[in-house]
Amino acid sequence: MSLAIHIEKLHKTYNNELEALRGIDLSIEKGNFFGLLGPNGAGKSTTIGIISSLVTKTSGKVTINGFDLDTQRIQAKMQLGIVPQEFNFNIFEPCLQIVIQQAGYYGVPYKEAKKRALALFEKLELLDKVNSPSGRLSGGLKRRLMIARALVHNPSILILDEPTAGVDVSLRRSMWTFLEELNKKEGITIILTTHYLEEAENLCKNIAIIDKGSIISNTSTPDLLKQVSSESFVFYCSSFSQLPVIEGVSYTPLDENSTEVHLQQHNTLTDILKQFELQGITVSRIKNKTNRLEELFMKMVKS
Repeated sequence: MSLAIHIEKLHKTYNNELEALRGIDLSIEKGNFFGLLGPNGAGKSTTIGIISSLVTKTSGKVTINGFDLDTQRIQAKMQLGIVPQEFNFNIFEPCLQIVIQQAGYYGVPYKEAKKRALALFEKLELLDKVNSPSGRLSGGLKRRLMIARALVHNPSILILDEPTAGVDVSLRRSMWTFLEELNKKEGITIILTTHYLEEAENLCKNIAIIDKGSIISNTSTPDLLKQVSSESFVFYCSSFSQLPVIEGVSYTPLDENSTEVHLQQHNTLTDILKQFELQGITVSRIKNKTNRLEELFMKMVKS
C-alpha cells in the first residue's frame, strides 16, 4: 500500500495544557479522496496544521509521500498544496500575481508559473478576474483563488480546510466537480475537512471521524453509511386517506399532500414506492429530511 500521509502516535498539547491530539494514528493512501470530520475543537485543524508545518507537534511521527516531516521537512512540504479556512492574501494584489508569486516560492520560473496560473484560472472560471485585486472578489471566488494558489506548484496532495464555507450552492457544486476531476483524472490525493456532511458523503472515498483528540472511526464511506440504522424522507404525493402498512416503516403526516417516511435500514425506497403505488398514491417528489452521515455523526460524537 502506497501512502500519501502516514501518522503515528501523534500528540499535541498546547501551552494552556489543552490536549488537542491524544496519540492518533492515521494512514491515507495515494489517490484517495479522504474526509476528516469532527465537531469544533475535535482536533481537525490541529492535525492539518501539523501536517502542513504550521503547528509544532508535541510527539509522534508524520511522513508525507515517504518524507519524514522532522528530518526531510522541505521535501515533505513540497508535496503539499494547502487551502486554509481563512483568506490570507493581500487584498490589493491582482489575482494572477498572487498565484505567480506563490509558484516562485517553490522555484517555478516566471513564464512557467504564469502558464500554470492561467490554466488554473480557466479551469476555475477566474479568467475574467486575472487583473482584479483579490479584495474585490466574492467569498466563493476567493475560495477558488486559494485553490489555484495551492495547486500552482503541482503538488501531489491537496489539503482543503473547510473549502466551501460561505460559498453559495451553485459555486459549491461546481467546486465539487472540479475537485472530483482533480482526484479522478489527475490522481491528486485530496484531504478534506468540512462541516457540510453532505459534501463528505458525496466526495470522499474514506472518512475518519475525530472527537476530543482521538480518531473514533476510520473506514470507507459506504461502510460508514451501513452503520446508519434508519433514514427519514419527506414524500410529496397526491392526497391520501390511508398510508400503506409496511414493516419497519412509520409515518408523520405533514399535510394532505406530504408525509415524513421513517424507514429502517432493511427497507428500500423502491419497495416503499411500489406499496404507495398499490395504495393508489402517486409520489411526485422525495426529499431527504436529514443527511444520513449527519445522523450517524451526531450519534457517534455523543456516545
